[in-house]
Amino acid sequence: MHFHICVSHSLTTNYQTSLFFMFNALIRTHHITSRKKVTKLKQAADATQVFALLRSGSSPGIMYVEGEEKGVRHWVDTVHNLRYKDYQLVARPAAIQHENQPTKDSEVRPGLYETETVSDFGKQLQDRGVYAWWRKAMGYAKDE
Repeated sequence: MHFHICVSHSLTTNYQTSLFFMFNALIRTHHITSRKKVTKLKQAADATQVFALLRSGSSPGIMYVEGEEKGVRHWVDTVHNLRYKDYQLVARPAAIQHENQPTKDSEVRPGLYETETVSDFGKQLQDRGVYAWWRKAMGYAKDE
């Protein structure tokens, strides 16, 4: 089910922006090194048509997922069933609350993507408009 919301902004000119009602979730693990498990996560991302971003390699392992509610919940269940060490669902599936307008480069494109650094992971989530949400969920920022 899609909810289509049309938002009208007025600055110097009026324009309309279309937003789909999307969900996201965040998972932290000890690390993500098993290529066999990553392959299963890629298959699940493709099957459920979600965008998934992994911070793989050394500790910590971080997984961000975004898409339609059903797909996000299924993908999170897949991760849980793979029994990652120190699995923590630090942000349960919920409707995305964008802090700022996501950049054009961050449009939802289904599939699994990986990065090796926490700083690049954070940059990609900043581009998606969920940087403060991510920092708070990871314990990097205090409540304000």
